[in-house]
This record gives sequence, C-alpha cells and structure tokens, in this order.
Amino acid sequence: SYFLLWFPQELPKVPVPPLDQTLDTYLKCVQHLVCADQFRKTKAAVDKFGAPGGAGELLQEKLQERKEKTENWVYSYWLEDMYLNNRLALPVNSSPAMVFPKQNFRDQRDALRFATRIIRGVLDYKAHDLRVDVARGQLAGTPMCMQQYRRLFTSYRYPVQGSDSLSVKVDCAGPEHMIVACKNQFFVLETLLNDELMTDAEIFSQLDKIMKMAENPTERAPPVGLLTSDGRNEWAQAREALVKDPVNRTSLDLIESSLCLVCLDEPCSPLDQSDSSRAAMMLHGGGAEKNGANRWYDKSMQFVVGLSGVCGVVCEHSPFEGIVLVQCSEFLLEYIISSPSKMSTVVSGKSLPVPKRLTWKISPQIQGFISDSAPRLHRLVKNLDMDVFKFSSYGKDFIKKQKMSPDAYIQVALQLAFYKLVPTYESASMRRFREGRVDNIRSATRQALAFVQAMTQDKPAASMEKLNKAICAQTEYTRAAITGNGIDNHLLGLLRISRDLKMEKPDMFCDPTYLSSNQFILSTSQVPTTVEMFCCYGPVVPNGYGACYNPQADHILFCVSSFRESTDTSSAVFSNALQEALSQIRDLCKRAHKPPPSPAHKGSKP
Repeated sequence: SYFLLWFPQELPKVPVPPLDQTLDTYLKCVQHLVCADQFRKTKAAVDKFGAPGGAGELLQEKLQERKEKTENWVYSYWLEDMYLNNRLALPVNSSPAMVFPKQNFRDQRDALRFATRIIRGVLDYKAHDLRVDVARGQLAGTPMCMQQYRRLFTSYRYPVQGSDSLSVKVDCAGPEHMIVACKNQFFVLETLLNDELMTDAEIFSQLDKIMKMAENPTERAPPVGLLTSDGRNEWAQAREALVKDPVNRTSLDLIESSLCLVCLDEPCSPLDQSDSSRAAMMLHGGGAEKNGANRWYDKSMQFVVGLSGVCGVVCEHSPFEGIVLVQCSEFLLEYIISSPSKMSTVVSGKSLPVPKRLTWKISPQIQGFISDSAPRLHRLVKNLDMDVFKFSSYGKDFIKKQKMSPDAYIQVALQLAFYKLVPTYESASMRRFREGRVDNIRSATRQALAFVQAMTQDKPAASMEKLNKAICAQTEYTRAAITGNGIDNHLLGLLRISRDLKMEKPDMFCDPTYLSSNQFILSTSQVPTTVEMFCCYGPVVPNGYGACYNPQADHILFCVSSFRESTDTSSAVFSNALQEALSQIRDLCKRAHKPPPSPAHKGSKP
C-alpha cells in the first residue's frame, strides 16, 4: 500500500563534495556577476576560508562526520533554509499549484461528480503499489528515492514563531477522513463506512449534503481558513490563541490529521477563466471576497473543484517536490478519464452519517486576526502578475534534432530573454540518494554570458559556437548537481555547521557576493507532464520572476510570474522577450545547419 512504500536502503547517501572543488566552482559561478574590485575581495575571503588549517577544513571534517551519522546530511538544513524558516505567506510565495484542464460542468451535480472521482482517485492512489521511479534524461535508469510519496497525504506544516515545524505521520493506520471546504466552512468527509470504502454514490451524496449545509447562514462561522494565508508569524500567533479553546482544538485536530482537502469553490466570472487567471486562482483563490478563504494552506494537498470548471491542486511544498505532485495529478486525471463514474442515483441501504461541520469559538482577539489577514491576502492577489503562454513555433522535438538537451536549451533561452545576467537557479533532483530533495543548478554561467553578448552584438558565426558551449556548461552543471556535486547545498552545510559550533561566521558568508548570489532573481523549473495540465508558482524575491516550463513535442508551455509592485519586472515583457529569444536561437540553428548553396555550372541542363 501507499504507506508501505519500498525505501531503497541500498541507495547511496548524498556525498559531501571536496572542499576545494566547491570553492573553485563557486568562484567560477560568481566572477562574471560582480565587478573586478568586488571579485578580488570575494576571492580573498574564499582563499582564507579554504586555506590549510582554516575554518573550511574544520567545517568540512564536521560535515563528513555528520554524513556518517545521518541518512542525509543536508536534508534538515535544506528544509529549514528553503521552507520552514521562511516567514512569508504560503500562497504565491511558497505553494505551487497544478492547473487541470478546464472542465465544462453543466451544473452543480456535474462538479460534485468530478469531486467524487478525485476523492475516489486519491483513495485508489493511496492503495496503489507504486513502481520505483527511475531517472530520465541525464544518467537515465538510476532508481530514485520514493520517500517523498509517503509525505503526500501524511504531512502538515505547523506555523511556529521563527521557524515552522513539518509533521509527517508514517504509521500505517492513519486517519481516513478528508476535509471538504465549501463557502469558507469546513466539513469532515469520512471515506470509510463500516470499515469499507464509500461508493461513488455515497461520496456524492455526502458532498451534496455538505453543499446544502454550507448554505445555512445561521450556522456559518467566520472564515478561519484566511488565517492560513497570512504570514507565518501572524498565523502562529493566531493559532496560539485558537488552540486555547477545546472546541477549536478539536476542529484543528481534524484538519491537521486529514488526508487532504477538497475545496468546492464558488464560480468564477468568465473573465477569470483564461490560463493566466486560472493559474492565479489556484495560487491564491482570488482573495477573501472570492475563494481565498476556502483553503487551509498548511495541509500538503488541496484539490480545488470550482463550480465554473476551474480545477487543480495546490500543495504545501515543504514535504515533496513538483515531480511527485505531477505523478499523483496525472494518475488522478487518467483515473477520471479512464473510469467515468458509473454513478448510481440510488444510494445503498446503509444509512449515511450526517457530515460533521467543524465549529469554532471566535473571540474578539481571533476575529481581529481574521480581519487583519484579509487585506494582506488582497495585497498578494493584486501584486501577482501571472502570464501563461504557449510557445507554438516548435517544441522539444526540434531541439533534440539539434542534438541538444531541451532543458539546457530552454535555460539558455531564458538567459537570453533576460539579456543582463542575474543569479538564476533551476532545481536539480537529488532523488538518486537517500532522502534526496534538490540542489540548485546555477544557470547564469560564464558561457551563457558569452553567448548572450554575441547574440546582442549580432555575430551569428560566433553565436553558434558559443550556444553550444553555453548548452554544454548548463548540461555539465546539471550533471554535477544531480550527482551530489552542486555547490549550494554544500555551502549551506558548511555555514550551518559553523552556526551549530557557535563559531564566528566566516568572512566568505558575510561577503556581499555570497549574499547577492543567493538572491535568485530568476527562479526556474522544468515540470513536464504527459497529460494536459501545467504547474505554476510565484517569484522567490520581490524583484524577480518565476518561470515554470513544460516542454512538449511541438510546443512549450510557460508560466511566468512576477510582482506588480516591482518597477523592475513585468511578466508580459519577459514573456515577449522569451518568445523572441526562442525564435532567435531557432533561426541561428537553422542557419548553422543550412547546406551551402551549390555553385552554378555553365552549360548545366535545367
């Protein structure tokens, strides 16, 4: 079953790369991003750190000791640094979403049938024996760690002042209930009846009852779900007040221990049904006045079924990566398509319990917290600038014909679109190792800069050679990162060990270059799918872009996000530049592979 997944003990542990290798690569990654004077200071700090008998040697030794004692030396450091220490609100800033194909529901019953199939699909997926994933692309065929799948439906992120805590229940006899959100109210949906899974008709009947119960204005509680959309310290403070009352404690327990949420959303206006609007609606629900309070963002999986056909899944990102979300989503969509509901309108003779409505005791203090969180979510909604577009001129088939890696090619195009290079990362899967998550692929390479400069100076002959070098550099860095030889996890480990030892922070980590090179203006991720759907997320810095891409045979789907409050960014401008960059690189490839014109011979017959 889902909870008894094979855990490959025979997978290797994540290695600790050699110190001199990481320091050398770090200098190569940043040299072209800072001025010569600043680089001299950076190199001096790095040389001091890596000198014989210096701080680097001691920290490297401690990191090696940590590797011997733990399953994965970087896992908890990375989890805290990437997610749990981040105090920003989860929607847009942290939680990605998968947007399902637009559904054409004729009426409310149609939407409830779709929700029923998702619920049955989740239960089927949980009971399903998963084959071990193997790597595709580079180093194809390597078995992958499957631990992230265990966390899909067993995780909960608790808001805590300063740093959140991630709880993962791995006992086999976990709860079997889901939470249904409807009109900002929360209901318990039991999936078992007399120890047997409910039938489609029984689940449909319970969802129908929940919708009718949610209509009752006299029992309607304030929109407590809004609190989960707030900054993490604000929500932690509100939760501390909430749990003081046993009524609230019971309701929180039921949400926190559930398998997942199913959010039955109010219909959107026709204006909100473009790809860009549906992506934004998944990420933030449209704010308190739309569906933004019909969520519980701490829960790892929230399936959204909008009455107007806007559907998808929002995930709390700390327990697992996008590929795990993709695999689950593809299973569900294929389950829905391949086994259309044989929904009998007759519910079995079993008497169904009335779904339990979660109740809350709301003090004036808690009401104040709810009222304060609404405008903060509203600002987040207004600030997100989302642009989803399909680049239709070509897809990965054309790129493969150029004997190039589609991912590396698109990364170089992203750099060309940006013109001036900025710190950029792409996530590299570390699942070849025990408990592996990700490391960064630093895409703003020296070779990419040389290519961009050649293209902007219109030197086509030089550009093709430089394109090949840029793609090779990107491919090599990707290979290094997926084999445990990336630099970012290693540098983070050295920094955290120095903190654990209460050492003075080494100069290298106080250097402006280190600080600026970790402000990733361009946050990119390849999330390929085999069925029609796409992934989206927000930028990771206020003046940055999120760029998620899904390469298909004859097109590439891009989801570009930025913040309107930044005067440096515009999603539409970046999207246009990206389309132009992809066209320029295609034209360059075509010119390079064009056969030379054959010389005309006198007297030749036509």
